[in-house]
Amino acid sequence: MHHTGIRLRWAGLVVLAFLLRSGDAHEVIDETPDATVKPGLAIWYQVDPTWPQRPDGIEWGAVPGIAVDSDDRVWVYTRAEPPIQVYNAEGKLVRAFGQGLIGTAHHIKIDVDNNVWVTDIGNHVVIQFSPQGQILRQLGVRGEAGNDQRHFNKPTDIAVTPEGDVFVSDGYGNNRVVHYDHNGKFVKSWGKLGSGPGEFHLPHAIAIDSTGRLYVADRSNARIQVFDQDGKFIQQWRNLVVPWGFAVTPNDEIWVCGSSPMPPPSAGKMLGIPPRDQLLMKLDRSGRVLQLWAVPKGEDQKEQPGQLNWVHGMAVDSHGNLYAGDITGKRAQKFIRHE
Repeated sequence: MHHTGIRLRWAGLVVLAFLLRSGDAHEVIDETPDATVKPGLAIWYQVDPTWPQRPDGIEWGAVPGIAVDSDDRVWVYTRAEPPIQVYNAEGKLVRAFGQGLIGTAHHIKIDVDNNVWVTDIGNHVVIQFSPQGQILRQLGVRGEAGNDQRHFNKPTDIAVTPEGDVFVSDGYGNNRVVHYDHNGKFVKSWGKLGSGPGEFHLPHAIAIDSTGRLYVADRSNARIQVFDQDGKFIQQWRNLVVPWGFAVTPNDEIWVCGSSPMPPPSAGKMLGIPPRDQLLMKLDRSGRVLQLWAVPKGEDQKEQPGQLNWVHGMAVDSHGNLYAGDITGKRAQKFIRHE
């Protein structure tokens, strides 16, 4: 018994010493970082609540499309009149046009000559404008839905090569990609409804990098598919994001906006509707995530600056600032890069 008591007392002293060392005996631990060591700072963004300064009479509805041209002018594509509005980096209106031409705006792209391409899911057409607003070309038959060389069924987005070839994600109705040459002549199409490689369930956006690879936002399959220009499947990036829109920088950073993957929708619903959160994600050409920024989701009709609600399109300017347009929030916003 005597030896047992000694062992118990020693065990108690060991436990007490451990508690004192671990701080559980009310020891005050200084958690202040060493001010002489500079931390590794992450890139972050801050909304500019003053951008843009819309003049009286210029309205916004839902803003599904937004793009930046080579002069850092911002092209806002909205479901209001006028549907195409151009602002400079400081937020001043440069021009607006397209009154009476657009049924339902979707995505907008700028080609290497600063011509403007828009998709109109209401009229089943793709339209090319000059920077001043003159119609240069129309693909599709206005007011007619179809699935052939001349018709689209609610086309969602466009990717244009430097040589002028056009790739259209013919998304809501046909689940395919359509290729036209620089003269607007049909080349080929690929894709059908499904979840296998080269199949689509709502190809909602399309983009192209400097090597000519095509990226398709296969939204209801919650993945991004990558193809060459012949339609050959290269790879797919799953389990990252429900993709809604793209922006590709000159050094091939692949930005995508959307929301986190979600459970399968109920009957009659689309995946990601309504989105549970709002994500802006940057990837490299291999699909590796380089940066992720989760933006606070706004409450319907109570959105605050810096929140997004159903983010639909995004763009990046030459300084790395981000622009985003959303559907329910009915606005475009500028987010200034900091690091």
